[in-house]
Formats: sequence, structure tokens, C-alpha cells
Amino acid sequence: MKFAERWIFYVAKRFSIVDKKGASYITSRLAVMGICFGVMTLILVMSVMNGFQREFIDSIMEISSYHARIESAPDLFDSHNFIEGLEEIKKHPGVKTAVPFMESDGLMASKAYDDDGKQISVSKQAPALIRAVPYNVCELDSGFEKEVKMIRGDFDIQEAQTIVLGSTLARSLGVTVGQTINIFALGSSSDVPLLSSKAFCVTGIFHSGYGDINSSYAFINLEEGKRCFGKSSPLVLGIKLFDPENERHFIKQIKNRFPELSVKSWREYNRSFFGALKIEKNTLLLLVFLIFVVVAINIYNSLRRLVYERRLEISTLSALGGKTSSIKNIFLLRGFIMGLSGSIPGLVLGLFLCVNIKTVFLVLSKLLFLAQSFFVYLFSPQNAIYLDENPMFQVYSEIPARMFPAEIILITLFGIFSAVISSVLASKQVLKINIGDVLHEE
Repeated sequence: MKFAERWIFYVAKRFSIVDKKGASYITSRLAVMGICFGVMTLILVMSVMNGFQREFIDSIMEISSYHARIESAPDLFDSHNFIEGLEEIKKHPGVKTAVPFMESDGLMASKAYDDDGKQISVSKQAPALIRAVPYNVCELDSGFEKEVKMIRGDFDIQEAQTIVLGSTLARSLGVTVGQTINIFALGSSSDVPLLSSKAFCVTGIFHSGYGDINSSYAFINLEEGKRCFGKSSPLVLGIKLFDPENERHFIKQIKNRFPELSVKSWREYNRSFFGALKIEKNTLLLLVFLIFVVVAINIYNSLRRLVYERRLEISTLSALGGKTSSIKNIFLLRGFIMGLSGSIPGLVLGLFLCVNIKTVFLVLSKLLFLAQSFFVYLFSPQNAIYLDENPMFQVYSEIPARMFPAEIILITLFGIFSAVISSVLASKQVLKINIGDVLHEE
């Protein structure tokens, strides 16, 4: 290390020791604590938000939209070239899973039952999206099996005219496993009567992380779908890739190889929903970043005060030959140390809280309940029998915190550089110090 660099570090160290007794010490400590709190809060909030949003996104991607959809014209269903093409696509090195399916809208109806289980004449109806998939789809697609959580029965559609319903859809119809539902207006093609009705036995009820899927989706056997939907309904190949972000390159390759096929990306499905999630996340990110703005202002004022308090030392260093840029680097180093002192502990605390997020919410629930109990017993003990823990904390504790390394690194660096930028602006005050006037006053 050169002498010019060594004396900068030495002076910065001496200033930090002396400043522990000065008026700016409390301000600088509060600024460091603010950076620590900001980094910790932002990591925690963004990780919980990621977990909350990913539950929706994973359910949509794994159950509904897939990463890419390859759709054929109906007259190509049984063609040799089309079947060979599907097999070739399935063997593509970027393809993780390829599942054929068909789907159609329909109106479901069920008979209502009284408390004794006897059927009554009143029926319940609900619109639904019926998707026909291979009976062994759970074996073919591990992501689908993971997101479709069975709460009643099994995902068993191997037999003809069996069906699996979403939890909200089953509740709307008032049916459970073993009961029968009728599907009206199944299919919109010319070879399927609009008012045809088919009876299906409910073999399972599932629940996913996305409410729209629970309230509208139903699954039947692919062979049953071919019979019910008609020949003019398109067969779709749902593709899941090892790298979902690389779907544009995959789609370009498929279109070049099979120009007769229609290939769509997951970005084209639920575009408005994904856009709303992105806006929500960016808005929250902006609001929490305001913490760093406030902290940066405090650091700026703290370093400005430090420059003013050390004007004699600055003038002495300048009179002894210290360059203005080197003197400014002293305060720049102070700002970097302040940013580092706040960001690293904030990073550690944020990661710790994210890993133990369930415990954090349960502890908060207990503390809030104890606080409420204290004041209720103090001021109105007769209402204590109505006290109970907030059930929402239990819901929040089940949301997994998902930490993305790129976001965590960005947040930590922002905490450091907010202090560095503040120190750069504050160090400009060094240029305004008149060395002669300061030495003359002293």
C-alpha cells in the first residue's frame, strides 16, 4: 500500500476514534442502524412477497399455462408427421416434461342432498373449464403432482367418465368423492351438441395455490376428452422447460422446424395477472427503498457536520501538502465503512428471519395476544373470554419466504452505496473551506 493510501486510512481511523466523543456520533450510529433496519426489512419483505407470489405463479405454470404450448390443427391429429413431430419435440434437450391435453368450457350441475344424504330435486350449477389429460399425468409431470394437492380421494381418472374437481368448484356444486355430476354444453365444435349431457363420477378433489384454478378446473381422461370434445377441438402439447426464461429460444427453434404448428409462450397467458404481480412487487420495493433515502439524508447531514467539526484538521492536512481529493477520500471511506457496518448485519438478520419466518410470525402472534390480554385484563376483564389469537398470523406463517440471490445482493449493495453517495456529496464541503481563514481564526 502506498504512503498516500496509508495516511488516508490512518486519518480516517483516528477521526472515527475521536468522533465517538463528538456530537455527530449519535447521528452516525442512528444512520448505521437505519441501514441495518432497511436492509433487513427489505430482504424480509421481498422474500415473503416472492413466496406469496410464487404460490400463484407456480400453480399457474405447473397446472394451467405450462412454459410453452404447441397447438396443432385438428386435421393433423392422426397424421404420421404430426405424431413423429411430437415425439421429436419431447426429446428436445431443453424439454423437461411434455404433456398432451385438450380443454373445453362446460356447465356442471349436481343434485343437491339433504342432511341425511338423500337426494332432493334442487340442483346446483357452476361453470367450469374441463381439461382432458393422460390418466398418468402425475407420473409424467412431477411439477403438476406437486401443485395439485389432493384433499379428498385420489387423482384417479383412468376409468371412463371419472373426474377430479377443484376444491372451490366441488364446494359450489355441493359434491364430494363418490357422487355424480353432469356436464352440459361440453364442447363448442359442430360435431358435439351444445346441450349434450354426460355424467361423471367424482374420484378426487384437489387444492392449489391459485384460487381461480380451485374454482373452475376439472380434469378428465384424455381419451374421454377426445370422445366428448369432438374432433375439431385442438390437441395441445404442454411443454415444461428446464429453463423457463429461455422459452423464446425454444419457441423459435420449434417454429423453424415445424412451421405448421402454433407455439405460444407462458408470457402470453395470464399476461395481465403477471403484470399486476410485477407492479405490486415494484411498488412495494419503491416504498421500502424510501427507508434508504431517509438514511442517506441522515448520513449526508452527519458527514457535513463532521466536515465542519474537523475543518481545522482538514486545513492542517491541506497546509502540510494533502491533496483535496485525498482529504475527500477520508470522508468517502467513512461513508463506505458506515454503509458496510449497517448492510452486513442487516443482511445476516434478514436471512435469519427469512429462514425462520414461520417462527417469527408465530412469535409475533403470541406477543400481540399477550399485549391484548394485558390491556383487556387491565381495563375490561369481563371481555377476556372473547380474546383469541389472530388466525391470520397462522396463515402468514405458512407462506414460504423465497430468497433470490440477485435481489439480496442488490439490496445489500444499495445499502452500502446509499452511504457512499451521501459521503461523496458531503465531502464536497471540503472544497468550500478556506484554509487561510480557518488557520487565521485558530
